[in-house]
Amino acid sequence: MLDIALLSEDDRDEWEELARRFHGHFAGRPGRPAWEIDDEGYELTWQRVLDGSEIRGIRARLDGKMVGIAHYLFHASFWSAVARCYMADLFVDPSVRRRGLATAMIHWVARDAEEHGAPRLYWNTEVDAEARPLYDKVASYSGYIVYNYSRPAANKPT
Repeated sequence: MLDIALLSEDDRDEWEELARRFHGHFAGRPGRPAWEIDDEGYELTWQRVLDGSEIRGIRARLDGKMVGIAHYLFHASFWSAVARCYMADLFVDPSVRRRGLATAMIHWVARDAEEHGAPRLYWNTEVDAEARPLYDKVASYSGYIVYNYSRPAANKPT
């Protein structure tokens, strides 16, 4: 049985295990810096997720075991009075993929967003992401490319 809900205090250990696996998935991929998040970074994020005022998180349990997590936030739109929802992370344990869990989680986030006045849900993914076929079924690709700008440290010569 699939159960999706907001993350709660009791989910801490399983959440961190999945979050670390999510970050490990991207480590060392060409063109991607390794995610270097220390224990303090996970704790800070966990506290922010539990607070729920800035960022939100859900978990998916299949037969009682946590097998998926998603993190998202609501934000204002520049050109509309209607807010938007950005899903920053979505991760499903590879051993249970292709069973509809990610689809159910996306729909859950979309409903939560709409209930909070942010009916437009969007996310980013890599061009060659394994999840692209799923994303192409549940959403429409708009053709945008994402650029990440990192400002050089102030004490480094440029």
